[in-house]
Amino acid sequence: MALNVFDHDDYRPVWKSYLYQLQQEAPHPRRLTCTCEVDNRPKYYGREYHGMISREEADQLLSQAEGSYLIRESQRQPGTYTLALRFGNQTRNFRLYHDGKHFVGEKRFESIHDLVTDGLITLYIETKAAEYIAKMTINPIYEHVGYTTLNQEPTLKKHLPLSPDVPVPAKDDCNAEERVSENVQELSFALSQLTSLVRRATLRESDLTPKYEKVHNFKVHTFRGPHWCEYCANFMWGLIAQGVKCADCGLNVHKQCSKVVPNDCQPDLRHVKKVYSCDLTTLVKAHNTKRPMVVDMCIQEIEARGLQSEGLYRISGFSELVEDVKLAFDRDGEKVDISSNVYEDINIITGALKLYFRELPIPLITYDAYPHFMESAKVTDPEKRLESLHEALKLLPPAHCETLRYLMAHLKRVTDYEKDNLMTSENLGIVFGPTLMRAPDLDAMTALNDIRYQRLVVETLITNEDVLF
Repeated sequence: MALNVFDHDDYRPVWKSYLYQLQQEAPHPRRLTCTCEVDNRPKYYGREYHGMISREEADQLLSQAEGSYLIRESQRQPGTYTLALRFGNQTRNFRLYHDGKHFVGEKRFESIHDLVTDGLITLYIETKAAEYIAKMTINPIYEHVGYTTLNQEPTLKKHLPLSPDVPVPAKDDCNAEERVSENVQELSFALSQLTSLVRRATLRESDLTPKYEKVHNFKVHTFRGPHWCEYCANFMWGLIAQGVKCADCGLNVHKQCSKVVPNDCQPDLRHVKKVYSCDLTTLVKAHNTKRPMVVDMCIQEIEARGLQSEGLYRISGFSELVEDVKLAFDRDGEKVDISSNVYEDINIITGALKLYFRELPIPLITYDAYPHFMESAKVTDPEKRLESLHEALKLLPPAHCETLRYLMAHLKRVTDYEKDNLMTSENLGIVFGPTLMRAPDLDAMTALNDIRYQRLVVETLITNEDVLF
């Protein structure tokens, strides 16, 4: 029996990569050192300090390379200092201050190198994407996967029977609230653990609308590792102070986006670190694991009871229950129960695994490595293609490569049961190609043309996983 129709789960990435790509392309700082001794050099400056030289001299010194910089003392105002920076084929001058940290504006840096790095990123992005940034707040994801209220229940509750030990209250039973208090307490605790983004993604609207508003308590925040705005879904660029974070509810947004976020802060929520939509390397480092626990647990469950299931990974599970699995991982982490006692349909677990990979801000096969994988797929000679793929795999971050290895070994075992599940390596390549990798640019035509090569990459990785990894 041949498989003719493949479910791509209406693949639409949530997190936007354009600004992330621009940050990767920004010029790198190049310190122009002074070769002679300079009198009265401030102790907090290094060899980039050139003393009292003119703008013209600085411009001539910096004309060699984009991103080069130096510090000079102002001739017009002795005792004040200027950062001269080469960007866009011209020298830009900034009044430089130091009060224990270096700054030219609101952001304060421990070193001149960090200040220049952040400045080059900001100049590059704001030059290349000025119009894009101005329109970031249009059509936000916040309305779809942002904040919500406490008076809501997980979809799974609608599909599970009540425990036989818990009586169903009659409509006119005035003691109904007391009789189900245990269930209410359990639900309230679960909901209190959810992050702002996850809660709107997985909970339905409540019939009980709050009668009050509360503005978010936003504070400038430095995010460690790649971070995306939970209002507009765009990358938060820079080295420090990339955006703001609500001190009361934990919502992370651009400073620009914070001005249009609705006044719907829900304070005093106890947060847990997200599993879904979290940078993969950040997640495994936080949990001190080789791979994301959601990948290990889902694959172990699938191999325990689903390898012979017809159309494995091709057939979608009930979407609301897939979302419930996501919610459970974000809430309970490795303690989540995804056994057949809770989710009888194995397609719910396969759907949750695919959803995890689709929601990664940086795909499993990263944007940086993507062009190399595409070039490998276009190599016609099988042996040379394997050699090219082997080199492309070296470009992946360690956590990404290990997770990809583990997944490919699993998919290879899936193909061992091809007679039962009807899933060949080619079929799995069609399903997982656009799930594990996506074009780094916004060109829809390029992305469409790449689909067949994405399939071939995954198919080759599965077939040769014992050689490539």
